[in-house]
Amino acid sequence: STLKLTCTVHGPRPLPRSVPFSPHLLLTANVKFAPFASKHRRGYVRDTSERDLSMHVETALRGCFISERWPKSGVDVVITVLEGEDDGSAFTMKEEGAEDMAAGLSGWGMMSVLSGCMTVASAAIADAGIDCCDLVSGGVAAIVRQPNSPLPQTDDAEVSEKEIVLDPCPSEHTDILAVCVVGFLRSRDEITEIWSRGDMGGLSGEEESGKSGFEVLLERAVDAAVSSRLVLDAALREATEYKLQRMALAVPSQEKEKGSS
Repeated sequence: STLKLTCTVHGPRPLPRSVPFSPHLLLTANVKFAPFASKHRRGYVRDTSERDLSMHVETALRGCFISERWPKSGVDVVITVLEGEDDGSAFTMKEEGAEDMAAGLSGWGMMSVLSGCMTVASAAIADAGIDCCDLVSGGVAAIVRQPNSPLPQTDDAEVSEKEIVLDPCPSEHTDILAVCVVGFLRSRDEITEIWSRGDMGGLSGEEESGKSGFEVLLERAVDAAVSSRLVLDAALREATEYKLQRMALAVPSQEKEKGSS
């Protein structure tokens, strides 16, 4: 994956006096692509896809805050996409491809960007020291059709060639049929956000398991979110250890300054 993101958290800070009283924390998420983040240069004004991503990220993050501890306060989460996922040859929605590109959408690569935005925003919120009940980790799973699939051939060739891939890279797959993105709280076993697109029917073993294609794809997306949570935990543990080391080094220097004075 070539995805590169940065995230900053501003707050909690008091809301302006003109804003009505709120007993809960008000969250605002802002996702913006850098002009050089994709093959097609983007403008400085937020387009439709960026507003759509901001809405999904905001919905996913609301489930992790202990909002009643910050009455009449606000938090602004600003995510900048430095390098996004290229759709490559996997953008197969030809009937609406031109309209989506004109509206600012970028096909399947946008789903991977959303998953990364949820994870990096959760890490930034925890690093900022804001009270949370859990961390949101993003996961994405896709149904792809490979031209040379290793699966056994059946009477229905279309079914035999479909498989589920976790954390897909759109440029590496010739045909992506469906994608599902989730925001998942592992400790609470709770899904805070779901976004899915495409045709999810016709998976092998779907009738035997008694589950629909959407349910199977959703479970695999949750598995991807659990895996990304491991990386999130390791990154936060490393950041915490670094902060503790800096604090330990700062204490002797302060004692020396007091002694010399």
